[in-house]
Amino acid sequence: MPTNAFQLHPRLAKDTLVVGDLPLCRLLLMNDARFPWCLLVPRQASLRELHDLSAADLGRLTTEVVSVSRALETHCRTFKINLGALGNLVPQLHVHVVGRREDDDAWPGPVWGHGQAMPYEETEAARLRKVLQAACGLTSAR
Repeated sequence: MPTNAFQLHPRLAKDTLVVGDLPLCRLLLMNDARFPWCLLVPRQASLRELHDLSAADLGRLTTEVVSVSRALETHCRTFKINLGALGNLVPQLHVHVVGRREDDDAWPGPVWGHGQAMPYEETEAARLRKVLQAACGLTSAR
């Protein structure tokens, strides 16, 4: 279960928009309008690796990844979902869920480090947050 000691890594806080809290994870939207790109960050202190999670929480994380993947696939009309838990620059455990299209800026290569991020316009960010909140059963961003 989430603990009060959870703090989002400053780099994740700087690069993302908060969508809301799922049972285990904080759902974030990467502030780059070129790609429908979410991050799931388990709300527990000092996690670095997937194997740091309990078996029950690993199952919850998988369920939440599937929920976000389906939301991106359905509402952002993606061709492929890319998943990653790299943690080379941000050691805090976080899972990337990236919706890919064959016509996106980075296709077929990775989105990491590709070009310059294009921040969302405020209205599009709000729209996508609401879509993700509804699709994942959230009522509002925190």
